[in-house]
Amino acid sequence: MRALFLQWFFVFFFANYAFAADAPNAYPNRPIHIIIPLAAGNSIDNGVRIITQKITQNTGMQFVIESLPGAAGSIGADKVAKSAPDGYTLGVFNDSILTMVPNIQTKLTWDPIKDFAPITMAGKIELGMIIPPTNPANSVADLIAFAKKNPGKLNYGSGGNGSPQHIAMALLNSQAGTTMTHVPYKGIMQAATGVAGNEIDVALIAVSSLKNLAEAGKLKFIGVASAQRLAQFPNIPTLAESGAPGFEFTAWFAFMAPQGTPKPVTQLLNAEIKKALTDKDVREKMLSQGLYPASNSPEELNQLIRAQLSSYGTLIRKIGLQPE
Repeated sequence: MRALFLQWFFVFFFANYAFAADAPNAYPNRPIHIIIPLAAGNSIDNGVRIITQKITQNTGMQFVIESLPGAAGSIGADKVAKSAPDGYTLGVFNDSILTMVPNIQTKLTWDPIKDFAPITMAGKIELGMIIPPTNPANSVADLIAFAKKNPGKLNYGSGGNGSPQHIAMALLNSQAGTTMTHVPYKGIMQAATGVAGNEIDVALIAVSSLKNLAEAGKLKFIGVASAQRLAQFPNIPTLAESGAPGFEFTAWFAFMAPQGTPKPVTQLLNAEIKKALTDKDVREKMLSQGLYPASNSPEELNQLIRAQLSSYGTLIRKIGLQPE
């Protein structure tokens, strides 16, 4: 009987010890690996570093950040999806990876809903409309009027098929009744340079990417795709108020974990990221990158991903964008 009692005691003790080791108050006990499926040095990469540095200051948590671009984000997303769901590997994805690419690429090795556990949105990325400095148009209304009178003559650039810039301009085409032609570039800065060099006629790109070129007079900045004017550019009207009624498009990025990551872990990460985003210094640094701090709950983020997967799928089918 005594031997049986000791056997049950040790089973109970070690089971609870193992549970305690995985409990939130023991997490993390080693650095957390964050995979960003985008090129290093972009605004999202910089934003993640700003946020994680503040979390480290607040909690002592350590982070290792890896940029893993390729295949429109699919390579990095696949690595996160196949990682152990223990909270030690996370992904930071833009909305294109989670809601646009799955509607375009038919041979993905991961699923945006089944393979990831949402943590929180971390920021929004506002887009601005740019045209060459030699373009006689001075407003969105001028551009749309010309496009309607000259079907197919204007070209718009983007960072690639299925990129936020591509989908944003396709949406504008659809709503405005224009037929501007898509010209994909390898990256959004190449598209911005294409506008400045008069290779293409227009693009909607992150305001952080156009600021320096606009200030140098190398392109015209004629509108923002946000719901309201941006504090940094109070004299630049929204597209909705300057020629494209009802148009609005905002990109975003979010922290995600492999599906199956314990809920207490994702809740802890959600709380720490939200806390960092309320810090004045963090907010100022993110705004300097053209990022607008924003957060939500895992449930809200899950609903957003599902809703945009559906709405972008409808748009992509409407514009006839062929799956790859």
